[in-house]
Amino acid sequence: MSDDSNQMVAYLRQNPRMMGVLFTLTLLLSQAGSVAAGNTGIIYGP
Repeated sequence: MSDDSNQMVAYLRQNPRMMGVLFTLTLLLSQAGSVAAGNTGIIYGP
């Protein structure tokens, strides 16, 4: 497990922009969950 963690740390040190990409992706996914949970309106129709 620590080998995988060390590889990820080394990769992020070599590619610092990827840290921002991962943060943005995490932020978008957390917001998408909130939107999906809040979209439980009643649909009136035939």
